[in-house]
Amino acid sequence: MPEKKRRYRIILLHIILLPTLLFAFYFFTLAPHPYAGVDETVVEKIAVEHGRKVHEPLIDPGEGDLLLFLFLGAGAAGGFVAGYYWRRLGEKPDRHGEG
Repeated sequence: MPEKKRRYRIILLHIILLPTLLFAFYFFTLAPHPYAGVDETVVEKIAVEHGRKVHEPLIDPGEGDLLLFLFLGAGAAGGFVAGYYWRRLGEKPDRHGEG
């Protein structure tokens, strides 16, 4: 009997999850155009309002999330170093000359 109950739960779970996932996928593909980044919506708008030309960045990261990946890597490296030296970061400094 427990096996039959388990199958029923699995089928019920599929009946609920599959339509939910399909709806979520369909909903997120309805966007009329890709979302604009901060550079396009804020920085360029303010530059044009103040009469300045919009120019290309000095270091062009290209398309995609290269900058996000670099920030993620730097944060992971900093977190690793801070975790490795955690005890040293929390210690009170020794006072030389007092004993």
